[in-house]
Amino acid sequence: MKKEIGLVADDGWLKPYEADIIQRYDFYRNRLEKIEKGHGSLESFASGDSYYGFNYDKKAKGWWYREWAPAADGLALIGDFNDWDAELHPLTQDEHGTWGVFVADHSEHPLMHESLLKVKVQNGFQDRDRLPAYIKRAVQDEKTYDFKGQIWAPKKKFKWSDKKFSPKAITNPVIYECHIGMAQEKEGVGTYVEFADEVLPRVAKLGYNCLQMMAIQEHPYYGSFGYHVSNFFAPTSRFGTPEDLKYLIDKAHGLGIAVIMDAVYSHAVKNIAEGLNDFDGSDNQYFHKGGRGYHTGWDSKLFDYSRTEVLQFLLSSVRYWIEEFHFDGFRFDGVTSMLYHHHGEGVAFDHYDKYFKDMVDWDAICFLQLANTLTHELKPGAINIAEDMSGMPGMCRSVEDGGIGFDYRLGMGIPDYWIKTLKHKADEEWDIYEMWDVLNNRRYKEKTIAYAESHDQALVGDKTLAFWLMDKEMYWHMSKGDANPVIDRGMALHKMLRLFTGALGGEGYLTFIGNEFGHPEWIDFPREGNGWSYKYARRQWSLVDNEQLKYQQLNDFDGAMIHLLKRYQVLSAQPAQQLNMDGTNQVIVFERNNLIFVFNFSTSSSVADYRFFINQPGTFQIVLDSDDTAFGGHARCDASVFHTTVEVEGRPQLSLYTPCRSVQVYANQINS
Repeated sequence: MKKEIGLVADDGWLKPYEADIIQRYDFYRNRLEKIEKGHGSLESFASGDSYYGFNYDKKAKGWWYREWAPAADGLALIGDFNDWDAELHPLTQDEHGTWGVFVADHSEHPLMHESLLKVKVQNGFQDRDRLPAYIKRAVQDEKTYDFKGQIWAPKKKFKWSDKKFSPKAITNPVIYECHIGMAQEKEGVGTYVEFADEVLPRVAKLGYNCLQMMAIQEHPYYGSFGYHVSNFFAPTSRFGTPEDLKYLIDKAHGLGIAVIMDAVYSHAVKNIAEGLNDFDGSDNQYFHKGGRGYHTGWDSKLFDYSRTEVLQFLLSSVRYWIEEFHFDGFRFDGVTSMLYHHHGEGVAFDHYDKYFKDMVDWDAICFLQLANTLTHELKPGAINIAEDMSGMPGMCRSVEDGGIGFDYRLGMGIPDYWIKTLKHKADEEWDIYEMWDVLNNRRYKEKTIAYAESHDQALVGDKTLAFWLMDKEMYWHMSKGDANPVIDRGMALHKMLRLFTGALGGEGYLTFIGNEFGHPEWIDFPREGNGWSYKYARRQWSLVDNEQLKYQQLNDFDGAMIHLLKRYQVLSAQPAQQLNMDGTNQVIVFERNNLIFVFNFSTSSSVADYRFFINQPGTFQIVLDSDDTAFGGHARCDASVFHTTVEVEGRPQLSLYTPCRSVQVYANQINS
């Protein structure tokens, strides 16, 4: 490592932990050097799926199937191609614990495109029918609900048209988080193609330049929201074929939209029938043995990142999604759980010791560093986001700087703060100084994705931000001609909180599908407790498409806000500079990248001739007003008026009208 560690140089409080940070880096370097010595390169090491799993041999004209199962006593390939007869295709084992079999095209039982199969794994007196670990497609029987692996080798290869697209161009990421299955209005499961044709145009029109897709890795239980993964190389077949997914991503790239996958490498489903649990019968193959291999809070299995074969399996999965499906990065789920042996449960991260001294999992950190390094080697400009609630220093600094290598972290404290505020404080009690501190609380040189709400805030037991603000009144008073004080307040704050979050909270912005127009109620996937209903696992686009309803006004504001953040490059600019804090009138004024943001959170105090000092002289005009009638406001500000600074005590001063419960954004006409 270079002499001066960038992470320590930028934070003097980390000086006592310099040795730990160096140790963290050296641990990574040693692991990487071993990988490069044994496999030539990290990329070559992360190509395990070209050997394991099913691979077609053009010269020999047939399929190789290989499986790493060191503790197993016998494996046999079974499927519809051999009438599920375990006697016909037994695998043989080599000295490294890898089993293999070759199935020739000219044999009596050849493998073909769409062949269904499993592998029978014998350990002692026990044998189980399993899905191959590296399987790239799994399908579920509609009657028995049983999952089977499937050979996927269509004669016609998908033709990509996205050669000119690069995520490097995205410097101000505005992210549209979505779930393909619940993206349609019908009470059922949506498809990749439906999303591409019907929803993607909406995303592009609003101005979002990143799509973050949930639940792509195959998972046996739909209601898990995709977080109990069973097959780490298989895109879920619920939404369509692999070609359908490629069609969606290719179309997104054509619209200038990067596609990020919500990736789960922090744990895996405990199911034996569909997943990796106890695959070779040892209880210590892919996962830690005993209690350490089980996450009590998630009821799932925990990977043993110290094992070379496990590391290769996971890194090969990372590479595969990028190369095969052209994903532009990942949002790594459950990073906090990976970083520490205690998984962050019941721990207050109130001292640096807890990041470097107490129960830190060096193997997991090393995996994350390798995954980030690999991602950026394969796709320069890729966007990797960490879901970490602990605040680990260096999470979003380069590995060479002593960090873990992510590009962004999720600002998870922001939505929690908004929900807590709405639950427990009257509007008059909102503390603008606290609001400022929460939105600006992030580490120097570590980028944050800010969001007012994601899927987490609307899961059953909670509800969307719009529903917190307006509740049952949304059922009766969302018509444009219907004046209702609850709806008026709710819409005003819905717009303000989103812009306050986007403009102030980070270097990127995210929203969850439908929430941009104030989707009501909550999210609840079909389960026994709700009679297996899809009523709350869908998006009601008819609400926003109805010109008579106010949802359209919230949607239009969201689009105007996103275009503003991009046009003025707000997110890639330096953090906001506070210009005026007025606790009496609940007014916050700040500047970011030459835009002046004037937020008035007061319930009743609209102030004429409101004066404050700014950093630059000039003539200013409104470029976005939440109080515009187009956005359901009351048009209390005139956007055609120019506001010219005057010099007071040698400093430029601006005078404006600031209406209560509204925000206006002003641009200096010299810079516009």
